[in-house]
Amino acid sequence: MSSSSDSSLQPPAAPAPPTARSDSGLGASPPLPTHLSGLADKARDYVKAASSANTNRAYEADWRHFNAWRRRQGLINFPANEPQIVGLYITACASGAASANRTPNSVSTIERRLSALSWGFRQLGESFDRKDKHVLNVLAGIKRTQARPPLQKEAVLPEDLLAMLATLEVGDLRGLRDRAILLLGFAGGLRRSEIVGLDCGAKQTEDGSGWIEILDKGLVVTLRGKTGWREVEVGHGSTEATCPIAALQSWLKFARISHGPLFRRVASAIKGVAADRLTDKHVARLVKASALAAGVRGDLSEGERRQKFSGHSLRAGLASSAEVDERYVQKQLGHASAEMTRRYQRRRDRFRVNLTKAAGL
Repeated sequence: MSSSSDSSLQPPAAPAPPTARSDSGLGASPPLPTHLSGLADKARDYVKAASSANTNRAYEADWRHFNAWRRRQGLINFPANEPQIVGLYITACASGAASANRTPNSVSTIERRLSALSWGFRQLGESFDRKDKHVLNVLAGIKRTQARPPLQKEAVLPEDLLAMLATLEVGDLRGLRDRAILLLGFAGGLRRSEIVGLDCGAKQTEDGSGWIEILDKGLVVTLRGKTGWREVEVGHGSTEATCPIAALQSWLKFARISHGPLFRRVASAIKGVAADRLTDKHVARLVKASALAAGVRGDLSEGERRQKFSGHSLRAGLASSAEVDERYVQKQLGHASAEMTRRYQRRRDRFRVNLTKAAGL
């Protein structure tokens, strides 16, 4: 394995074109011809597009975290991709020694950091075996020592959603937009990034990740997901007040949007709607703020309630509420397995079958 140079301390957002490397042991490669620079730039764009923007940001942050820890520990001159180094790093993460605030990382965070290291080494052209026995044994010990149920976000159930909608301003552009976001996000079982990535039609923007098509019988949402393109069908609601399609049409009509990003910032009552799309953070803030304002899970303290709700609460709400065959829910959410879908079903099947009585007690 080659030792990591100081250049590896920077987050490798995309691979650079082949250049001379002092640590490769293969000799210096000449720089690319000038006429290929455009292709190299396009290749970087394609690499960046291989993962979502959120994933790229998380990986870059984790890569910086790893190399900052290496610097503090005086390990810069040691091969960064050695399993022993990585094992020490995830041990520090689990104990809290890897961060300034001394907060131990959860198992899910450590697993994400390992994915980020695999990504980072690939960008540098260096090998790293995440399934190395040493790394796997350390991770297994962390899981066994710190094992606890995953912290799941609270599902927004239909009655919760109605109460949340009632907290929004009526006749206000922001209220119309946020109403459409909540209803479409719930009925479509969409991720927050999928909601804000939608355009009014196909191939209308470079940063869009999907689009809508309003038909007589409902709405078809075409999405670029983790495993490829998929279509999500959203039907009409039983009343206009709860219909995601009616809410979306109202937003488009009064915001005067017919092309480009579907959900956008509202600049002000005078200036109207901005041209740029919302960020996915808005969806998370909207769900949290409206759930708190509606008094959802009022049995908990305000601090606990703030931790319970996020953009994923809409997705979990559909999975928990739809009284249909599980395979339809799985398809709507775009899950590869029924097991993943069941993780989203909060309290749906609890005590539906009483095995105590069935056993004769």
